[in-house]
Amino acid sequence: MGISESQERYVNFYTDFAFKKLFGTEVNKELLISFLNSLFEGKEVIKDLKYLNVEHLGHAAAERKAVFDVYCENEQGEKFLIEMQKAEQDYFKDRSIYYSTFPIQEQAPRGKWNFELKRVYTIGILNFTFDNDDEDYLHHEVKLMDAKTNKVFYAKLTYVYLEMPKFKKEEDELVTLLDKWLYAIKNLATLMERPTALQEAVFKRLFEQAEIAAFNKKELHDYRESQKDFWDLNSVIETAEKKGMREGIVKGRAEGIAKGRAEGRAEGRAEGEHNKALDIARNLKSFGMPMNQIVAMTGLSEDDINAL
Repeated sequence: MGISESQERYVNFYTDFAFKKLFGTEVNKELLISFLNSLFEGKEVIKDLKYLNVEHLGHAAAERKAVFDVYCENEQGEKFLIEMQKAEQDYFKDRSIYYSTFPIQEQAPRGKWNFELKRVYTIGILNFTFDNDDEDYLHHEVKLMDAKTNKVFYAKLTYVYLEMPKFKKEEDELVTLLDKWLYAIKNLATLMERPTALQEAVFKRLFEQAEIAAFNKKELHDYRESQKDFWDLNSVIETAEKKGMREGIVKGRAEGIAKGRAEGRAEGRAEGEHNKALDIARNLKSFGMPMNQIVAMTGLSEDDINAL
């Protein structure tokens, strides 16, 4: 059950404002360092981070641009691209791979080079699920593997995905530092005080920085705007899903009479999913969202979106 705006004490971590304030600013660098170290569980230990430019262009001005949520490097020059994904996208894996090419290519210096690369980590905090085969498997770590031997072929490129809806632990079940971070991220907006289980100094800092009452006028305005965008997006998706489901059911039933129940349901669902994508695109377009972001979120072509 949600709480009203007047009752909330801490920000919604899934909003752009909160995510970038808490993980993307120099003043709160210690929060991101702690979170990343909790992910790596000792396999990688980060002592310091430097924030990098989040906007990246292709080799020519006409090429597509990538805008990261948070982009930084550690003291060894290893790159970390951290993204908050608020809604499911048909091609979110493709987008993730595409984005990871920028930190790779920008390492090429001018002049002679032996092609040695620093490690690149792409980390996605997902407010949706993409793997429904295992309800408990939420922390994915993906590398290039040899398909026959199942051995890592290239260890310098890593993709980490956290399916947040699968995280179901309660406060008394939190054991690791990562457990505590995932609990804080998922529940921050509904908490009225810092939980007893989150007594480490880093969480004291997190809750201090996340407290809405401490925001200045501009921060409060920016957060409310970001919060409205988050609500609008959820509303658009929820409405489109309901409409697409209804249309899919109707079409599936109609065609099922002629072609058989299974075939009709399958085609009806496909039509419903397409209609859902069109509804989402239409609403996002009305909000003034850039074309490339609408394409990424819906999987539709630019021609389909321009025709709306």
